[in-house]
Amino acid sequence: MTRLFSIQGCTALVTGATAGLGAEFARQLAPRARQLILVGRRKERLSSLAESLKKDFPKLSIESIPADLSLLEERERLASHIVRSEIPLNLLINNAGLGDLGPFDTADWKLLEPMLSVNVTALTHLTHLLLPMLQAHTPSAILNVSSIAGFFPLPEMAVYAATKSYVTSFSEALRMELAPHGVSVTALCPGPVPTEFFEVASREGKPIRAMDRSHPAFAATPELVVREALAGLERNRPGVIPNALLAFVVRAVRLLPFPAIREAIRLGAGPKKPAKD
Repeated sequence: MTRLFSIQGCTALVTGATAGLGAEFARQLAPRARQLILVGRRKERLSSLAESLKKDFPKLSIESIPADLSLLEERERLASHIVRSEIPLNLLINNAGLGDLGPFDTADWKLLEPMLSVNVTALTHLTHLLLPMLQAHTPSAILNVSSIAGFFPLPEMAVYAATKSYVTSFSEALRMELAPHGVSVTALCPGPVPTEFFEVASREGKPIRAMDRSHPAFAATPELVVREALAGLERNRPGVIPNALLAFVVRAVRLLPFPAIREAIRLGAGPKKPAKD
């Protein structure tokens, strides 16, 4: 019988670890992991997080590696370091991601291109580079952070939703390929989460918060999202939607004919009126 992956004593690499879900993954992994490799673009935030975790968990081995994963050479440098250092990697969390909110025709290509590079190319390339290491230290696991946006075409999030559709599909196919080799793959598909994501993805002059675009009942805190994701990973689940109501709605809606889905999305498109503070 194939052994299930366990977080206990794992060696994990987390991308996008400077804030939001990435930082929360690091915090929840810290009490159980043997070694953490934290990757992100902002060196100061990475160092601060690593120091905080090291203080709370002195036996934990932590390494922070600043890297811009939108760049080919940075991905190759990161992977080469893992291989050269013979780090026994057995958990890869592809969390790094970028967004852009607004009509496609007014989008800035200088924002769209890095989003495509990080959400699609970097996730795929880094997985490909590190897969030999994961296969050498089974049972191992890959957790790809996708989104419920990947289940539907979303106006004003057209490119972002398309990248997440790729992530979910890629994860499912990779899961089937790697299952016989002791590597499990799970796609995490949260709804709105109150992190910096929406503020960063908002265009200049139009700040948007997570709850401006969805009903609060569909939201989940970063703590809940990560807790459910790690539990699903250890249960070898193919996908995790960390909100029971949202999971039910998504599954129910996907049973409808696509023209009906399209019309529902069209009628509901656009952000809600921001709530007053």
